[in-house]
Amino acid sequence: MSANDPVRAAWRQGIGVAVATSAYGVSFGALSVASGLDVWQTCVLSLVMFTGGSQYAFVGVIGAGGLAAAPAAIASAVLLGARNVAYAMRMAPIVGRTRWWRMLAAPVTIDESTAVALAHEHPRARRVGFWVTGIAIYVGWNLTTLLGALLGDLLGDPRQYGLDAAAAAAFLALLWPRLRSRQAVAVGIAAAVVAVALTPALIPGVPVLIAGLVAIAFGWSNRLSARWGGTGGSVGGAASGEAS
Repeated sequence: MSANDPVRAAWRQGIGVAVATSAYGVSFGALSVASGLDVWQTCVLSLVMFTGGSQYAFVGVIGAGGLAAAPAAIASAVLLGARNVAYAMRMAPIVGRTRWWRMLAAPVTIDESTAVALAHEHPRARRVGFWVTGIAIYVGWNLTTLLGALLGDLLGDPRQYGLDAAAAAAFLALLWPRLRSRQAVAVGIAAAVVAVALTPALIPGVPVLIAGLVAIAFGWSNRLSARWGGTGGSVGGAASGEAS
């Protein structure tokens, strides 16, 4: 297997992202216990929910309002996790064509596994990237969640160790090579501005979903331009060329 082999690269990226993301699980375990959940409740939450943003939203609302805030916590978690539905539709032809493969893929269809898969063009590299990333993060995240829950207050504020930046840094590393056209840069900047502007005003999850509409709007504008102007027209040709 050569050093430039896409499958090997997918393995390497998947493990790297898993290590960075799993480290942040310590923070979640400690925060969950501090919010009022016990160690076992924290671990079960990671095992069955397993979508970091939704987990943080859930324990954050619980920590602020106690068990009385459970309906609001569930609503926030569901909204923030709704993006995984879009991931599932995109990943369906990649993870496997049978129902059983897609059922097995459901728990590990998350931000990171989707990002690593789509960072590759080779079909097998995409599949390997998805499964390696998803499974490695599932195992690592749950182990570090247990560690954080057991250590609890001994850790202090986990953010002082920079763990809250680990997942974001891993995403930026995956995103950067994709920004090869002006349109990709424009979509990324526009989505980020929308998410940041709406975060203080809306409940967790909604800004992410609205920001995702930015990419959809760009995609539809490209399709309509190509349909009306033709690939040879000035508008359609520019849109098609920029998108590629």
